[in-house]
Amino acid sequence: MPSRRRFLAGTAVALGVTGAATACESATTPDTDALPQAPVVPAAQSPANGLNFVVILADDLGYGELGAYGQKLIRTPHLDALAAEGLRFTDAYAAAPVCAPSRCSLFTGLHSGHATVRENPWGPGGQAALTDRDFTFAEALRARGYRTALVGKWGFGPEEPNQPSHPNARGFDEFYGYLTHRHAHDYYPSYLWRNAEREEIPENEDGARRLYAPDLLEARALDFMDAHKEEAFLLCLAPTLPHAPSHAPDMGAYGDSPWPRPDKLHAAQVSNFDALVGKVTERLESLGIADRTVVIVTSDNGPHEEGRTDPGLFGASGGLRGIKRNLYEGGIRVPLIAWSPKRVPSGVTDRPTPLTDLLPTLAELAGAPAPADVDGLSIAPLLRGGTDAARHDHLYFYRNHSGRTPGSDAIDRWRGRRLAEALRRGDVKAVRFAPGQDRNVPDDQWEVELYDLARDPGERDDIADKRPAEADALVRLMRSSWVDQYERKPFGVSLDVAARGEAFTVTATLANGSAKPWTAVALELRVPGGWSVQALGSVSADFVAAGGRLTARWTVTPTSGGGWLSCVGTARHAGAPVRYAASAHTSSSAA
Repeated sequence: MPSRRRFLAGTAVALGVTGAATACESATTPDTDALPQAPVVPAAQSPANGLNFVVILADDLGYGELGAYGQKLIRTPHLDALAAEGLRFTDAYAAAPVCAPSRCSLFTGLHSGHATVRENPWGPGGQAALTDRDFTFAEALRARGYRTALVGKWGFGPEEPNQPSHPNARGFDEFYGYLTHRHAHDYYPSYLWRNAEREEIPENEDGARRLYAPDLLEARALDFMDAHKEEAFLLCLAPTLPHAPSHAPDMGAYGDSPWPRPDKLHAAQVSNFDALVGKVTERLESLGIADRTVVIVTSDNGPHEEGRTDPGLFGASGGLRGIKRNLYEGGIRVPLIAWSPKRVPSGVTDRPTPLTDLLPTLAELAGAPAPADVDGLSIAPLLRGGTDAARHDHLYFYRNHSGRTPGSDAIDRWRGRRLAEALRRGDVKAVRFAPGQDRNVPDDQWEVELYDLARDPGERDDIADKRPAEADALVRLMRSSWVDQYERKPFGVSLDVAARGEAFTVTATLANGSAKPWTAVALELRVPGGWSVQALGSVSADFVAAGGRLTARWTVTPTSGGGWLSCVGTARHAGAPVRYAASAHTSSSAA
C-alpha cells in the first residue's frame, strides 16, 4: 500500500541530497529513518553568463565597527575599499537584535512578525527550526539553475541530517559548517558538517586548538568559487566572526594596544573578518569573474559585549543607542555594502533597507521568480544604478529573549527580559515593552516610546507624550504586523500519493506563487524502472497566471516493492526556464 504523504518542492525526504525545490504549504513529515535516500532531481540548466552572488554575513558586527562607518581603532581596509567602490547603505536593518530570528528573516524574506524562527534557543518559546513551508533565496536561485553553497553558520536545529531545516533541504547544494546555534560558538570545533555527514576534526579533539574554524571556512569558500567559476553560482559565506568568545589565533596588529585582552582579540576578529572578505574579492578578480559577481556584506545584529568585550571602547554602535539584544538602533541597524566592479555604482543610500529585501533582490537580479507573499522588497534598481527602489511603508521588529547582558539591560532600563517590539515608519520610530513575556496583554499595559530619527538618531528624546496620536498609530501597525501563524501561498511543486488497490493515483500541483505569469508549464512524473504510468488528463499548460496553478494526475502501477516517485515541474518565468520538484516514497507493496 503506498503511503499517503505530501512533500514540498525543494524538500527531499532525506535531506542529505541537494533539495528537490520548494513550495510553501504544510507537509506531513515521514519517518525518514525507515526510508532510503530520496532521488536527486537536478536544478535547471545554469544560466549562460548569469550573475554570481556572494553574500557574506558577519556575526554580531556592529554598525560602527568598520572604517567606512566611522571606526577609528580597528583596521578594516578591504571592507572600506568595497564601501568606497560600491554602494554603502546608511540605514540597513537586521530583522531582529539576536542571531537566529535575524538569520531566518534574511534567508526567507519574512520579518519577525511572520517568520518561522522568532527567538534564539533560550527565548521563552525556544528556537524553532525552518520547515517545509519556508522558502529561501537559495531555493529561488537554484530553481533558476544556480549552483548554491552555504559555508559557515546555519544556526537552526536539530543537529542531524534528513530533516527539513537542513541547508541541503532549503536550497543549498553544498553545505559546510555549523548546523546549530550553540555549536557555532566554538571557534575550534572537533567536527563540522559537510552536507549530511559529520566531519571530524581530530586536530581539535580534547580541547586542542590547532585548526581555527574561520580558516577552514575560508578554504571551503574559495574552493567552491574555483570549482564553479564557469557556472552561475550563489555562495553564502557566514563565518562566526566576531561573535563571542573572543578567540583568534593571535592579537594581530593589536597586541601592543593599551586595551584589555578580550578587546584586543575582538579587534583581531573584526580585522580577520575584513581579511576574509579581501581574500574572497581577490579570488573573484584572479578568476576573472569579479565583473559578473555581486558581493553583499552585512551583519545579523548589533555588537555584543560577551566575554568582557567592551563595545563602548570601539564605538561599535556608531553613535547609536543600543547593542545586541536592544531594539534601539544600535541593536538592529547594521552595515550593508554591495559591490561589483563596473556594475554596482559607487555611492551612499539612506533608503531604510531591511535584510528581508535580499530574497526578492537576488531573485530579480538572477531572473528567478520569488514568492509574492514575502515582506521584502527588491533593491535591484539601486544595484543597477537607479536613484531609488520601492520603499517599505514601515519596518517591524520583535524581541522575546530571556538572555541578557549588563550593558544591553541597562540600555533597556532593566527591561531586557521583557518582550519588546519596534516599528519605523518614515523617520519616526516607536519602541514598546510588554510588562512580561506575553504579547497578548492589552496595549495600555505596555510602555511606549517614540523617537524622531531625523532629528534624534541616538534615540535620546522620547516624544511619545508630545505626539500621542502618532505613537498610537505605530502601535496599531505593530499589532497588525504580527500573526501567530503566517499562512503561505503555495509555491513550487507538491505531490500527493493516494492508495487505490493494486494501482494508485498520484496528484501533483505546480503552483505559481510569484507576481508574474509563467508560460510553457509542464509536470513530469518519474517512477522506478518497470512501473507503468498513465496520465489522467493534461500534464501541461501554455500559461499559468500569477497565483494560479497546474494540477495533473496519473495512475501508477508498480511491479513489486516500494520506491521513490519524483515529480518535476518546469516553466518559463519572464522567458527564462525554472525547475521545481518533489518526491514521495511508497511502501513495500501496492497490493
